[in-house]
Amino acid sequence: MTDRDDVPFDLASMRKQYRAEGLSETALAASPVEQFARWFKQAATDGGLFEPNAMIVSTADAEGRTSARTVLLKHFDEQGFVFYTNYDSRKAHDLAENPYVSLLFPWHPMARQVIVSGVARRTGRDETAAYFRTRPHGSQLGAWASAQSSVISTRADIDTAYAELAARYPEGEQVPVPPHWGGFRVAPQTVEFWQGRENRLHDRLRYVEQADGSWRVERLSP
Repeated sequence: MTDRDDVPFDLASMRKQYRAEGLSETALAASPVEQFARWFKQAATDGGLFEPNAMIVSTADAEGRTSARTVLLKHFDEQGFVFYTNYDSRKAHDLAENPYVSLLFPWHPMARQVIVSGVARRTGRDETAAYFRTRPHGSQLGAWASAQSSVISTRADIDTAYAELAARYPEGEQVPVPPHWGGFRVAPQTVEFWQGRENRLHDRLRYVEQADGSWRVERLSP
């Protein structure tokens, strides 16, 4: 047990009072992706966020053991939300065993969150290759240099691997797309829009996918 005197802050008293305007059903877009686009535009332009496309990706393996990490959203449309990773990583292994995934966009400066729950599927190789070509040269080399989630002895192992790749594929030379690297598209089944309100009485509106592909909106108690 940690001695209370050793804790530099009084965690129990740390809180912010949210004074933002509320979120009403009448103000929502027809689809969750359209509503996400509205909020994302605000987050990217006026939200004061370092990386508005940063999201927490939570997965679980076949035994239900969970893990979470921050990943960057790289595309979204009516088909889903896309991110890229090493297919040998822990998240990719989890998704191979259990495709159900949660995405959380923690837009704290705006007192907003968006929570997506859905099913992840790999993107096609053509789509993966098209995105890979847009990455900076160094990031392309990094996808080869790192065996993501594997145990390594020292940082020097990564630096050496990267240096060897940089010599093989100098700036300006095309780097092949790694066969072990690619995208996942998360097809949403529910999307919750969370707006902070005073006295912790937040607005929570959730889109739920229906059997015919339409969306039902429900309000959740805070």
